[in-house]
Amino acid sequence: MSHRQLSGHGLRVGFDGRSVLDGADLTVPRGGRMALLGANGSGKTTLLRTLSGAVRPSAGEVRVDGVGVDYGRAGLRAHRQVVQLVAQNPDDQLFAADVFRDISFGPLNLGLSEAEVQERVDHALAVLSIEDLAERPIHELSFGQRKRVAIAGALAMRPCVLLLDEPTAGLDPQGVDELVAALEALLADHTTVVVATHEVDFALWWADTAAVLVDGRVHCGEPSELLSDAALVAAARLRRPIVHQVADALGMAASGITEVGSLVAALRGRE
Repeated sequence: MSHRQLSGHGLRVGFDGRSVLDGADLTVPRGGRMALLGANGSGKTTLLRTLSGAVRPSAGEVRVDGVGVDYGRAGLRAHRQVVQLVAQNPDDQLFAADVFRDISFGPLNLGLSEAEVQERVDHALAVLSIEDLAERPIHELSFGQRKRVAIAGALAMRPCVLLLDEPTAGLDPQGVDELVAALEALLADHTTVVVATHEVDFALWWADTAAVLVDGRVHCGEPSELLSDAALVAAARLRRPIVHQVADALGMAASGITEVGSLVAALRGRE
């Protein structure tokens, strides 16, 4: 999987007379980890669906390596081999009787040989550490397992960019840890990963780049810088990360603090 440059320029999308994206601009860093932040209803899902080609903007353009998306059948087929979207609810994507058949569905529709399909499925199962689930019926899986199977199905398409909508939603702490390990494996496998979330603490320590949706527009930057901007965080209807709140209470600058370890290091530096 090579790194391709996915970007949106001046994107406008509305539904039932309501504007959701209003001139949104976003460039996804090649090979990096991006957190797309915003409150529920802020347009995160709409932006991901627009970037994936599932929604066509009324104005603006989605581009890959500077070339606009072709919304014809062949053009969308080509785009979805570059960009894959995994929905928040895995049951919106899983439909086959068992895990292997579900993951193999996309590659089979590309017209690949049986051997190539087998190789892609085996690779996706290995990256997500779910080889033991290959023959399991979908209905027997836990919610967290179904999430990882949905990601594996997208990964089997060999996308350059993987868009994940609220992947930590509904997971217990162990499920979150397993998902984070899966994300790390995806990044090591040279896949660019974009995670839409409203979990500011997760975004702060995990992401290289953050994008905050406010009133249909996107503010991009380094996570610690963006999330230490109290006015921006309030406008986005989010809360300050806990480590930033603690830093404020201690009279310390929050910028540059990403997790407990960096907060402790900053405290020791004051001694």
